[in-house]
Amino acid sequence: MNITFIAPPAAGKGALSNLIYDKYGFPHVSIGDLLRNVEDEDIKKKLEEGAFVDNEIVAKLLFNRLAKEDCENGFVLDGFPRNMTQVNIYEEICDKSNLKNIIIVLDIPKEIGEKRITGRRVCLNCGSVYNVNFEESKPKVNDVCDDCGHGLKARVDDNLETYDHRFDVYVNETAPIIDYYSDSEKIYHVDGTKPLDVVFEDIDKIIKENL
Repeated sequence: MNITFIAPPAAGKGALSNLIYDKYGFPHVSIGDLLRNVEDEDIKKKLEEGAFVDNEIVAKLLFNRLAKEDCENGFVLDGFPRNMTQVNIYEEICDKSNLKNIIIVLDIPKEIGEKRITGRRVCLNCGSVYNVNFEESKPKVNDVCDDCGHGLKARVDDNLETYDHRFDVYVNETAPIIDYYSDSEKIYHVDGTKPLDVVFEDIDKIIKENL
């Protein structure tokens, strides 16, 4: 199946996508990661400011990624669609796929997202993610990865100003998508404030119901 996450920033989409991959083998397709890998200063600036990148660029990157062999049996889509103008592209993706498509909405309040975003630290070597604002997810040694011993760093766009802007954009631009699909049988709401393993259990039940 194809799973699409819709959620405010710092809701845990990346970590949950990795857990889904570990259990089901569906690759994590993150629009943010695809854009961060593009060597374009205008795109980098928009990401740092929390602004939207042009739909044409996003669509091209997305279709190229979904055409790869590892996505044939399903994928987890993270960060798309982000506004109503991208819904047509999303539905084109669904129409081209012979697999079931579901949407999972992760619900978290803004204040929890703020703590997650400002405390997030990423390993520069293996990509492991920590959070210095939560005791259970702090590294054992400050700014050092537990897994490989390399340094940790905050992303350039992981700051309060950018988060506030991204959250406002989510409320104004992305949340209407939830309303658009509210009567659809393919949309599910999950409480994203619970511990990660509990959130994954809730998502796993949804996946099993739809397989």
